[in-house]
Amino acid sequence: MYPLPRAALSPNTYAFESQPLVKPTGFREYDARWLFEKEINLMGVQALGMGLGTLIRRAGVKPEIVTGHDFRSYSASIKYALVSGLLAAGCTVHDIGLAITPMAYFGQFALDVPCVAMVTASHNDNGWTGVKMGMARPLTFGPDEMTRLKEIVLAADFDLLGGGAYRFVENFPERYIADLTNRAPLKRKLKVVCACGNGTAGAFAPAILEKIGCEVVPLDVELDFTFPRYNPNPEDLEMLHAIRDAVLENGADAGLGFDGDGDRCGVVDDKGDEIFADKIGVMLARDISALYPNAQFVVDVKSTGLFSTDPVLIANGARTEYWKTGHSYMKRRTHELGALVGFEKSGHFFFNTPFGRGYDDGFVSALAVCDMLDRNPGKTLSELKDALPKTWSSPTMSPHCDDETKYGVVDAVVKHFTEAQAKGALVAGQKIRDLVTVNGIRVTVEDGTWGLVRASSNKPELVVVVESPVSEARMRDIFAAVDGVLRTHPEVGAYNQTI
Repeated sequence: MYPLPRAALSPNTYAFESQPLVKPTGFREYDARWLFEKEINLMGVQALGMGLGTLIRRAGVKPEIVTGHDFRSYSASIKYALVSGLLAAGCTVHDIGLAITPMAYFGQFALDVPCVAMVTASHNDNGWTGVKMGMARPLTFGPDEMTRLKEIVLAADFDLLGGGAYRFVENFPERYIADLTNRAPLKRKLKVVCACGNGTAGAFAPAILEKIGCEVVPLDVELDFTFPRYNPNPEDLEMLHAIRDAVLENGADAGLGFDGDGDRCGVVDDKGDEIFADKIGVMLARDISALYPNAQFVVDVKSTGLFSTDPVLIANGARTEYWKTGHSYMKRRTHELGALVGFEKSGHFFFNTPFGRGYDDGFVSALAVCDMLDRNPGKTLSELKDALPKTWSSPTMSPHCDDETKYGVVDAVVKHFTEAQAKGALVAGQKIRDLVTVNGIRVTVEDGTWGLVRASSNKPELVVVVESPVSEARMRDIFAAVDGVLRTHPEVGAYNQTI
């Protein structure tokens, strides 16, 4: 019998070295995230591998899996613990080594392997680890699979059949890079800042951009898992400001910033202005819908209202559906609808044929931005941005809220605004025009100004986003209204950043 995982164990004890530690809250809605050695130990990761292998077999899926790891001081050891559990459950493991997450997704196709388990903490701070998993390419797990996996692991309900096999795939990044760059080079000479925040993407990003014809200005591309300058997160203003400075200093056409595991890309224009991912999405949707009239897009509820109101998208016959935030939800919905692209405000973009294979890849997104500039040789990136209708929008703002309480707080906020709409109460001085409750709540008032509150799927936080098509003052009004409701809940702590 394998020991039952424990929810808490003290380090430097016999129990910590001899029992699996797996805090239940680490099983998120669509992937797994834990603080290493505080919420999970190596034996707990081994249990996760046993559980994942058991789940795969019980689902009737061929027990072959691609795995890789991001660049953290502890990621390789976590991957090997995971692999040991997968082997015990009878899986054949194809290890691609140090990798960005989309390389592992690509591996499912290139190696003809149905399953994936990528060890990555994504953009989370050092100390965090996690696994992104799937067993039906190009999809990753959703709540149903994560619930079943959680039940199997916490009950130690494993089918340990043995008979697994381990295969290391040499030089796999070369195959991935060749696949991405097997295309005509850009006609337009572009100078781009390539920023990686010392994360995993730095090992690959400059070569990819150079191979399509860009002049690359590298910024923090050296691998350094201490992240000495800032966390590699293109939603973080600190990273975006560093890219801005490099763009202005070098006279670059664009700045492209990649997150820690390379599945997201942030963009700064030639004037040094950060373009939030949802606005880049509108720009790309304009470009793509001109090539493919009546295109279907999917966007998450954090995204700008321009996807439904932009006159160019309307003229091109583009159709857009707002859906749940989260890379797994968005990936699945984009796949279900056969949409050309799914755009998430965090920077996860899901390009289907002919652009991609349906999974989120920051480099596919970066190439799409370069191709958009290539198709508009007489316009700068800032001019393409300025052609959009003006809106005032916030970055993603995240007040702390414990995993155990965050969903209850969001339920209370949904109840508050639902009752306010029913009573005809004013929010930020106006009546509520529309409520979207597919993921938290998005409150839109009469002039189109809106605010969103939802629970983060991978950190002990809430997520708040606001936007107004009217003015900055109206954007601040709706933020004050939303934050005023949150402040009635003492469980909600300080923001990581605010407007």
